[in-house]
Amino acid sequence: MSIQSIIQWMMIGISIVLLSGQSAANLQNRGMSLQPATPDNYELVWSDEFDYEGLPDDSKWSYDVGDGCPDLCGWGNNEQQYYAQNRLENTRVQDGHLIITARKESYKSAAYTSARLLTRNKMAWTYGRIEVKAKLPLGRGTWPAIWMLPEEWVYGGWPSSGEIDIMEHVGHEPNRIYATAHTEAFNHSDGTQNTDTLRVPDAEHRFHRYAIEWTPDAITWFVDDKQYAVFKNRRQTYKEWPFDQPFHLILNIAVGGNWGGQEGIDDTIWPQEMVVDYVRIYQKE
Repeated sequence: MSIQSIIQWMMIGISIVLLSGQSAANLQNRGMSLQPATPDNYELVWSDEFDYEGLPDDSKWSYDVGDGCPDLCGWGNNEQQYYAQNRLENTRVQDGHLIITARKESYKSAAYTSARLLTRNKMAWTYGRIEVKAKLPLGRGTWPAIWMLPEEWVYGGWPSSGEIDIMEHVGHEPNRIYATAHTEAFNHSDGTQNTDTLRVPDAEHRFHRYAIEWTPDAITWFVDDKQYAVFKNRRQTYKEWPFDQPFHLILNIAVGGNWGGQEGIDDTIWPQEMVVDYVRIYQKE
């Protein structure tokens, strides 16, 4: 083989490597996972990689439906959306992603529609690492959340049995996310909730991994494996620490409400989407 031929083959090899790297970067930018390693001392026990098309897998997901009336009109927070079920306009799996869409449209009792997807009556967990890779909606009036509620409400209704907010975001505070634990002793109704916040400069434009690690001793919050919040078990009674029972996972976008609508709703921004690349639940080996 001539020296010129050898050089040509070397250049082809370099091009292939560069193209491969570019493909990996493009996958990352689109949010498509390159299957990160399992966290130390954990094993994967449940996941949805959204490697199918259409409505979410009904063996894994159920819905909250309606506007919360008559008991909790606005779901207790004066939210403005109607949560729809099995409606592709609001919930669909496409191109490897779960897409939850909030829309401005007249639908039944509301001026907006959205979806609240949950694993209730399908799967719940006590302790573990819960990780969701997502890109958030943009604009004033949006209120997306990745959170958990008790499966059985062992200690009574909210907030006695607890709530874990893995990620909350309100559109009037761009690029900022919140981590909160609610209990009977610590909750927003009394102004005693335990909340921490982190600025994520491109949360509405790029995918990030939102996670908690929940043990009998503490709940710890992470973004892209960076720890930024912790709620320690200071249990005297269930009022301080009800987090010893199974909780299910919830994904939703609310519209307006006491917090999400604190500065009003921008009616020029709709539709808005929360795009989820995967949901993965790990527990100790």
